[in-house]
Amino acid sequence: MDLCHIVSERKFCWQLKMSLIWFPLLFICLGGFPFGHAQKFSTRPAVVNIGAIFTFDSTIGRVAKIAIEEAVKDVNSNSSILQGTKLLVTMQNSNCSGFLGMVEALKLMEKDIIAIVGPQSSVVAHIVSHVAKELQVPLLSFAATDPTLTSLQFPYFVRTIQSDLYQMTAVADVIDYYGWKEIITIYIDDDYGRNGISALGDQLAQRRCKISYKVPIPPGLEVSRSEILDRLVNVALMESRVIVLHVNPDSGFMVFRVAQYLRMMGNGFVWIATDWLSSVLDSRSPLPSDIMQSMQGVLVLRHHTPESDKKRAFASRWAKLTGGSLGLSSYGLYAYDSVWLVAHAIDAFFNQGGVISFSNDSNIKNLEGGQLRLDALSIFDGGDLLLDNILHSNLVGLTGPIRFNSERSLVLPAFDVINVIGTGFRRIGYWSNYSGLSTIPPEALYDRPPNRSMANQKLYAVIWPGETTVKPRGWVFPNNGKQLRIGVPNRVSFKEFVSKVQGTENLFKGFCIDVFVAAVGLLPYAVPYRFIPFGDGHENPSYTELVTKITTGFFDAAVGDIAIVTNRTRIVDFTQPYVASGLVVVAPFKKLNTGAWAFLRPFNGLMWAVTATFFIVVGIVVWILEHRINDEFRGPPKRQLITIL
Repeated sequence: MDLCHIVSERKFCWQLKMSLIWFPLLFICLGGFPFGHAQKFSTRPAVVNIGAIFTFDSTIGRVAKIAIEEAVKDVNSNSSILQGTKLLVTMQNSNCSGFLGMVEALKLMEKDIIAIVGPQSSVVAHIVSHVAKELQVPLLSFAATDPTLTSLQFPYFVRTIQSDLYQMTAVADVIDYYGWKEIITIYIDDDYGRNGISALGDQLAQRRCKISYKVPIPPGLEVSRSEILDRLVNVALMESRVIVLHVNPDSGFMVFRVAQYLRMMGNGFVWIATDWLSSVLDSRSPLPSDIMQSMQGVLVLRHHTPESDKKRAFASRWAKLTGGSLGLSSYGLYAYDSVWLVAHAIDAFFNQGGVISFSNDSNIKNLEGGQLRLDALSIFDGGDLLLDNILHSNLVGLTGPIRFNSERSLVLPAFDVINVIGTGFRRIGYWSNYSGLSTIPPEALYDRPPNRSMANQKLYAVIWPGETTVKPRGWVFPNNGKQLRIGVPNRVSFKEFVSKVQGTENLFKGFCIDVFVAAVGLLPYAVPYRFIPFGDGHENPSYTELVTKITTGFFDAAVGDIAIVTNRTRIVDFTQPYVASGLVVVAPFKKLNTGAWAFLRPFNGLMWAVTATFFIVVGIVVWILEHRINDEFRGPPKRQLITIL
């Protein structure tokens, strides 16, 4: 055997060994196929963990707990949704506390949670959203309606209910519909209350309305009856009688009871409550008679959910589950749909090859957590993909279509407008972002062209506080308002225009005063004023000096027979003239019957005689001038007479 043959044989053996080693590895990398592209497969786990954070012992929490549990049961019993994978939910109680909510969220993150349903409170959502952002875990809130919870600051926060931005738009449309221009707001002094009222102020400004007075109430159980009493006394002194109440149930019912004690639930007042009240009416109705009596005539907004067979079936099932002890509110429907939304997104996640895996967070790893066990927190590697699946979902739930627009808000926002009457309430209409106020359900209008004109805005009749159907004016003359100083000339002549009432100090009468009082009465808001005489009453005052005192601030306005001249228009603004000056002709007027010979009426006997005389004289003069040279004026006397005539 020569050397070349030995080398070739060794080379062949080495190549054979390498082929035996690399071929299985190549087979695995290529997914079992010798040719083609590599594919990524994921194995569906037996259990997927999600979390839920809300306040168990609250109006919304009691409903949400049952709804979430039933949704998980329905998902796990449906083999077509997760294909054998079971959904396991771990619930934590936040107690409406931002601090406790953060602690409970951290506890959930230790259990390899890939999504969280909740939180219920907007205050808790602001804090927990930072945790969700850091660990890339989607947060689906069915009750946090604060409009400032946006995707720009909190990219992993998804609101599965309508934002308060739309609710406050509905409130502003109701206020504009009834023609009120100024309102008073009473709100809870936290993120939920402040940001909601801020959104309401923006919407009112677009309709040339405004919030004239704001009344913050401390959050939680810190507020006492005496504090609310002091605040409502100040409200009663204001001119506006339209009050928007954006609080929580505990403080809201106390406000109504104190308002009833102060007789602020009677004629002339308007109370509009946001959806906090409708959630209580739906879940705890009927309420005690004393509570219902304290809020008669109140207008309330409620999240609108279209009627469907699926919703009716779940409502029937709910009644059997609770035995009628707990009603189903719209928040329960949104909580139920949130679980199904997560389930569909997880199913799409697995279909796309997603794998549930976690990695250490370098930011947390460098911290010394002590007893907090921060090292147990890890980043969900598939958070971005799962979030994208949630935002691109398109399904129909108990609340209707579940789709998100470019701003991550649910499409087709709508609310019911209800009126508290007797022991319950009745619906007086709907509001939708598509067509505004209407008495027709919004889903029946989506196939029509949008029409937001004022003529198309309609609501049924309302029974207002005081058991009246007459729309309240919405304002009164305030007891603490600043009165306008109106200068009035105390003149001597032409007292029909303006004159001082004898024996009084500030009372005036006359045509100008009547016009001013009538104009003020047409305004949709109160204008307190008092007349101040200008002049000594012995001679007419200088009107130019009166106008000048407006520019100096001594008077706020002036009323009287003030002529509009060029020099005065340069320093003040005048109203439209209501008295025209100048020369006029006054003649008696008598109505007579007219006919074809009406033009002869001005001619009396003397007029006819004078006309005939002039007619003959002119004829004679013409005859004298033409007789000698014109043959027409010659001949027998009879012919010449005819020619003259």
